[in-house]
Amino acid sequence: MYKKVYLYVLDSMSDWEVGYIMAELRTGRYFKKGVVPLEVVTVGRDHRSITTMGGLNIAPHISVDACVLDRTDVLILPGGDTWMDAAHEPILQKASDALVKGTVVAAICGATFGLAKIGILDSIRHTSNDLGYLKMMCPHYVGEAYYDTNPAVTDGHVVTSSGTAPLLFAKHILRLLDVFEPDTLEAWYQLNYTHEPRYFHDLMKSIQ
Repeated sequence: MYKKVYLYVLDSMSDWEVGYIMAELRTGRYFKKGVVPLEVVTVGRDHRSITTMGGLNIAPHISVDACVLDRTDVLILPGGDTWMDAAHEPILQKASDALVKGTVVAAICGATFGLAKIGILDSIRHTSNDLGYLKMMCPHYVGEAYYDTNPAVTDGHVVTSSGTAPLLFAKHILRLLDVFEPDTLEAWYQLNYTHEPRYFHDLMKSIQ
């Protein structure tokens, strides 16, 4: 089973885009019986605190240099305004190397530009905020044939998402990790999507 979730943190990070998924992976409150929560490790370029877009200060647990990804790990790359900066290439290279091992890599919003920049999206189904914008931001990107207009897409061990779909992003990751029972996952998603009380009852029933 999966053991650790590594969250890359960067200045300008879109903190709301990873709220759903981080809460569920860390608490394991709706996990299948016998499946334990994942250990959360925040990773920064170095040990200096970052400031999210929402103004939250986060001190990374470890630096990129100390981040060693295994096939039982999950790497989550949140959106932000600086993904085209060379400063993020070390974590992107770690992501590329980890995919060979079978590590799950999930990128949302601006982080998809980072994956496109280093060629990860050239041969797998993926999405982003907009195809035209992705091509403009990443001139060397050649994966247009694999671009999917759905707001979130899973291909193998890679999840990509538009910044407008953090809830669906979380659903795709949870389904890929197989930590929720199918009826639990659907009830959880529908409750957060529709806000209808009946899905809360379905959710509670599914974990009994």
